[in-house]
Amino acid sequence: MSVTAGAHERIEVEVTVNGVPRAAEVPPRRLLSDFLRHDLRLTGTHVGCEHGVCGACTILLDGAPIRSCLAFAVSVHGRELTTVEGLAADDGTLHPVQAAFQDQHGLQCGYCTPGFVMSACGFLAETTEPDDDEIREGMSGNLCRCTGYAGILAAVKQAAGDLRASGADPRSQHQPEDDAFAGRPGGEHGPAGGDGGGEVPS
Repeated sequence: MSVTAGAHERIEVEVTVNGVPRAAEVPPRRLLSDFLRHDLRLTGTHVGCEHGVCGACTILLDGAPIRSCLAFAVSVHGRELTTVEGLAADDGTLHPVQAAFQDQHGLQCGYCTPGFVMSACGFLAETTEPDDDEIREGMSGNLCRCTGYAGILAAVKQAAGDLRASGADPRSQHQPEDDAFAGRPGGEHGPAGGDGGGEVPS
């Protein structure tokens, strides 16, 4: 990590994002969410409350979900990040969580969806066979203002089963061979983007 001294101090931050080494010089207090969106042009990470409440800016840091609006870019130097842009396979095949959100209509305006998708990926990596209450608890850190949550909860439940069936790592690109997703580039409904803290209603 190199430092440029002076009134306009900038620090070079080097990270691996979605498997690709990336670097940029940023002010010491640049938020990680702004680093991703403005410096690396990864705008799939959405910014909502900027207080760590809504969950829209959730990404994976070394495989664990974090609020990127609550971390400085310099604090993740040398670490591995996964954003929603890194989930679909290179051929456009959706990650099982993305496909499940489409199948179960777990999005409406879509703004919160990347955060929900990334939170679900982190949650399903730790809880592979969740029941309904565990899914509600696992998704309780993300807010949605338009779906009513039923589709989101159903999507996470479907994704859990699909991930078990495929053997895919919830935190990485899904690259199927012989499973049910193999012939499904972009899912049945076309590519899905990705977008949400608070308790998810039952």
